[in-house]
Amino acid sequence: EDPSSSSSTQNSVAPELPGFYYDPEKNRYFRLLPGHNNHNPLTKDSIQHKVMECKRLRLLGEEEKQNQKITRAGLNSSVLLQKRHLGLLSSTSYCRLVHELKVNCMQRRKIEIHSPDSSVAGTNNFKIIVADVACERIFTVNDVEHGGCKYGIINLSGLGKESLTVEMYDNLYFTNRKVNSVCWASLTHPDSHVLYPFKKAKLSFSKLCLMGIAETPGCASLLPASLFSSTNPGDRPGMLCSFKISTAWSCAWCLNPQADNCFSTGLTRRVLVTNVVTGHRQTFGTSSDVLAQQFATQTPVLYNGCRSGEIFSIDVRQRNRKGQSWKAIRLFHGSAVTSIHLMEAEHYLMAADMAGKIKLWDLRTTKCVKQYKGHHNEYALLPLHVNEEEGLLTAVGQDCYTRIWSLQDAHLLRTIPSPHPSSKDAIPSVVFSSRLGGSRGVPGLLMAVKQDLYHFSYN
Repeated sequence: EDPSSSSSTQNSVAPELPGFYYDPEKNRYFRLLPGHNNHNPLTKDSIQHKVMECKRLRLLGEEEKQNQKITRAGLNSSVLLQKRHLGLLSSTSYCRLVHELKVNCMQRRKIEIHSPDSSVAGTNNFKIIVADVACERIFTVNDVEHGGCKYGIINLSGLGKESLTVEMYDNLYFTNRKVNSVCWASLTHPDSHVLYPFKKAKLSFSKLCLMGIAETPGCASLLPASLFSSTNPGDRPGMLCSFKISTAWSCAWCLNPQADNCFSTGLTRRVLVTNVVTGHRQTFGTSSDVLAQQFATQTPVLYNGCRSGEIFSIDVRQRNRKGQSWKAIRLFHGSAVTSIHLMEAEHYLMAADMAGKIKLWDLRTTKCVKQYKGHHNEYALLPLHVNEEEGLLTAVGQDCYTRIWSLQDAHLLRTIPSPHPSSKDAIPSVVFSSRLGGSRGVPGLLMAVKQDLYHFSYN
């Protein structure tokens, strides 16, 4: 059973009565007082928060004692090795099950963050972390107390099996912006820049591509990653692309050579594709806000997830058309689509929505072939993390639990509680890779929550 399930114990023990709360320990009902009383300990929200906190502490205690449940019956290293030697398991199945076993044995360790400016490290809450393709660097978005965000890059080269230390480089010139989506861009070389849409704040102008909202205009920009470096601080590269947009929700960079140097931004009821070298733009009108985007690599096709629950693709080689006739593949969720991920072979698409549904779609038949249950979401823009080589799917829910599933059969392998109490401003951001820090790096899960960075290692 998922330890963070929202169903309370009282539903299975006693019927729910309007205006009353059933305490299973005392085996009696208590009256709920009006919720506007700030000093009232018995409100529906406070009771639910208390129950969830008890479950979180219980699960943390089980993890510290290594009292983990086995993900599958009979799954252990000796049995797997014996079946492999007897020829009962193929190499692919053996590697997949070994990864599942490693995920079940991951243990949490806190990472020490160093910064050239000692006053910077560990002073702001992490909001988003995004790894580059090689998992050598992590781009971070941190909330600041006075409003807006601060941006930086963490170098994972110091992340070893013995010492857990990383270097963090901040850019203090780019602040005061709220970010909800980030992606790496390959302009001069792989992962040379950072792209992200933003919403405008009430403070000074920022030259970053961050996410926007409907009420205020935003801006889209391309930021060189070399700007976050301790070498030659006086030689700062300038912006390569910056333009004003309205209602920006998402962004994606294209790696297909037929649409070279192009990126897309998902706006309110339209998609904007821009070439950063020529400045040429294409606009595609939609019937809903575009909350998630990803380009295919084999073809210049852009996939979009909308607030209406629709997922559609666009071939960016075609010219602008009126109406919706340019839409190719069309899929439908019952709620707003918050994240999409195109699988490596580009025959399947993973999508998550605000109803907590995670579905795997076959793009050839436009049918859902798998559902991954247990994810929790109601209104947040939460990303999916797919690792096909390890056969794992990772997602953080709005309840602050990190869940890991098997890609093959959608089995829930691990539910990891947050080290901090659950709250809206403390949803963890994670990165999972078998080579954190580069080709010779360490495998595991990185979790950023509040001001702390944790490493869940497996070997």
